[in-house]
Amino acid sequence: MGRRYFYALIAGTALSIAPAEPSLAQGPPQPGGPPTGAASIARPPRNSFRQGRPRWRDMSPADRQRFQSNVERWRQMPPEERRELRDRAIRRQERLKSETEAALRESGLQLEAERRAQFEQRYIQERKRIEQSLRQELQEKRQREMAPVVERLKQEFAQPQKSGSPATSVAPSSSPK
Repeated sequence: MGRRYFYALIAGTALSIAPAEPSLAQGPPQPGGPPTGAASIARPPRNSFRQGRPRWRDMSPADRQRFQSNVERWRQMPPEERRELRDRAIRRQERLKSETEAALRESGLQLEAERRAQFEQRYIQERKRIEQSLRQELQEKRQREMAPVVERLKQEFAQPQKSGSPATSVAPSSSPK
């Protein structure tokens, strides 16, 4: 779980800092507008790095360190693992997009494009907040429930073994592992 989560985090981070090409979602080019096609796709927009700077400045030193170590691990990762993580991140994004669209359909709202985008953004923000809260609650519950287990094991293994007898068998506990 830990390793998979770590790799997913790296893939998500790497994909989240990749510059998006806005001309791909804007439809046909307007006369006199910016160039489209291979030339515009080959190079990210000029201001894409400037947009990333505030994110970096807003990060805490610990977050910056974690980000840098994740980038280094990503660089050292074999191509197959990178591809797997990218695919997993893409599947997650597609699932999130379809669930967002389902929530919009269930709401019964008929929104124009701008308001729809705002709805989707808010839905994703709220969902991330809820998921973070649930992860934190689960971690706290796990810690609360594991404390008595550790204490019981500590007492069990602190007792001296009988000399000359084989290792004592541990009786199964009533709580799930």
